[in-house]
Amino acid sequence: MLNYKDFKTFEALYKDHFIFFSLVSFNIVKDKDVAKDIVQDFFTYLWEKEESLNFTISFKAYGTKAIKNLSLQYLEKNKTVSLQNTKIATPKSEEPTAFENIEEDKKPKIQTLIDKIPQSRREIFISHVVEGLSYQEIAEDNNISVNTVKTQMKRAYASLRESQNISQLKFILYFIWLIK
Repeated sequence: MLNYKDFKTFEALYKDHFIFFSLVSFNIVKDKDVAKDIVQDFFTYLWEKEESLNFTISFKAYGTKAIKNLSLQYLEKNKTVSLQNTKIATPKSEEPTAFENIEEDKKPKIQTLIDKIPQSRREIFISHVVEGLSYQEIAEDNNISVNTVKTQMKRAYASLRESQNISQLKFILYFIWLIK
């Protein structure tokens, strides 16, 4: 097991996994601030309980499962109402666009990356990442199976990874997550 009390090791774990764990939590709790708090609490727990922790799976798998459980516990405690079941229609003119808050010099770079994705795959990717539609909703809108949507999303992420290095991809995904 890694020595988490070694600050540099712990900091590296934190930097490498914070965004991913935040996205995992956000996918459940649907609140960015709460998701970040849950991930912070997880890392605080790791720091405090390092000596008593012993897991046999990878840190990412352990953390993902822990974050999911903490997120579900948060929902159970707070009995939040899911907005997935109540669709609120907003006119197209009032919908915020994904690129409204981006600095002008970053828009072309992000747009170029997204433009490299094939058209049908790009539409599915934008529907999910930018517009926030679920795989089921995208499948129904496009008359395709949910598995097709999953496959296209997997391929879209793979093509983004091929065209950019991981740190830039993390930045873009984190940025899209922030503006949602």
